[in-house]
Amino acid sequence: MTTGATPIADLSVTSPGEEESDVPVHGGNETEPHPGVDGQPADRTESYTRITPFQEKLDTSVEFFYRPLTLTALSCGLVVLAYVAMTQDVLEEGRDKRRVGIYAAIASFLAFSMLQFRDGPFIRPHPAFWRIVLGINLLYELGMVFLLFQDLPTARHMMTYIDSSLGKPLPEKSYAEDCAVNAKNLWNAIDIFCLAHALGWFGKAMILRDYWFCWILSIAFELAEYSLQHQLPNFAECWWDHWVLDVLICNWLGTYLGMKVCQYFHVKPYEWRGFRQTKGLRSKAKRVLSQFSPHDFTDFKWGTATSFLHYVTVVLLLAVFLAAELNPFYLKSLLWMEPDHPMIIGRLAGVFLCALPAVRELFQYINDPRRAVRMGQHVWLLLATIITELLVITKWSQGQFPEPLPSKVKWGWSFGAALLVLYPAVQFGPSAARRYLRKHKRRPKAA
Repeated sequence: MTTGATPIADLSVTSPGEEESDVPVHGGNETEPHPGVDGQPADRTESYTRITPFQEKLDTSVEFFYRPLTLTALSCGLVVLAYVAMTQDVLEEGRDKRRVGIYAAIASFLAFSMLQFRDGPFIRPHPAFWRIVLGINLLYELGMVFLLFQDLPTARHMMTYIDSSLGKPLPEKSYAEDCAVNAKNLWNAIDIFCLAHALGWFGKAMILRDYWFCWILSIAFELAEYSLQHQLPNFAECWWDHWVLDVLICNWLGTYLGMKVCQYFHVKPYEWRGFRQTKGLRSKAKRVLSQFSPHDFTDFKWGTATSFLHYVTVVLLLAVFLAAELNPFYLKSLLWMEPDHPMIIGRLAGVFLCALPAVRELFQYINDPRRAVRMGQHVWLLLATIITELLVITKWSQGQFPEPLPSKVKWGWSFGAALLVLYPAVQFGPSAARRYLRKHKRRPKAA
């Protein structure tokens, strides 16, 4: 089902930093109107309602897909709902409509998301697709909020309603039983999770678009595995599995390929002729396929050492990404799910899709605060989701991991925290002190 993009009058909260806008951000030098003066009402619009949208000009080569069809979509949706609700054998569930009702409620909510949510930073393959992604994120967040108020046995039992094979304890597995470097052990270590590692870091490179950022995050995750293997035995791996197979091979390969794709999208030539003006079946097919590639591409330069704000942003973003990486390991352990369960895979794929526009909005919010006066909806909701997951894990972990944190781990993380505090003090402290002294330096009194 198709739908039109949000009209230009429905202004977004952020806009791309590459383009300048003639629209005043804070109202310029206009004087504040006085209510009731000369019979003119006061202007009560907020500052962010006058911000240029993310995309001022949508690519409407195929005009049909950008026409507003909200009433048509509403009519079709209601017809489908009525047919399914009043037909007993339309789905496998037959007369049991409980599961069908849940599916219908989710589909209705996502349809509303597609039609009525605000546009985000991306317009390819269609703005409606990213509205659906935002709706999926909101549904997941609501589910995590619901689980936050349940105890662990109840949550485990509820998982059986989704998949009857769940609800059974999982055997613990360690990957550090035999760390001898030989062909047999190396071959046994190469499994489907190696491909998962590479694909995961391919996705992270597409999200972060920065080699340095990906390398720091890769090393930080391996250190986190060392720190938490007393709670999750599957984090225990051989040294060569941590640093050679994971970091230097799988993670590097995924990051390299992801950055190459970013470079391709950045320099890729575009020919934005209309679909009707494109001649030949091959050219038309190429134009259709280009609909699934980015309309424009922004390089991310996080500038960690340029300012204290950028430094704090990068550190917090690293912490959020680490939490997003570690959360599914704890959730699958607490809820007794296999690593390859569809719910775990779906969660990872969903976070990837949600993080693409979220990080784009965060980068805009930090680097162009004049035009992005508030945080975007994607980054706001994804941040809320990750924190809610942490709250759920913290609540359910009580009594589940009785082994205390090893002393060497405490010392290691204390040392790392001290470096995180010391670096900005050395990097930004002297310059800030000089600016303060110059600003408050007393001038000698005139004779």
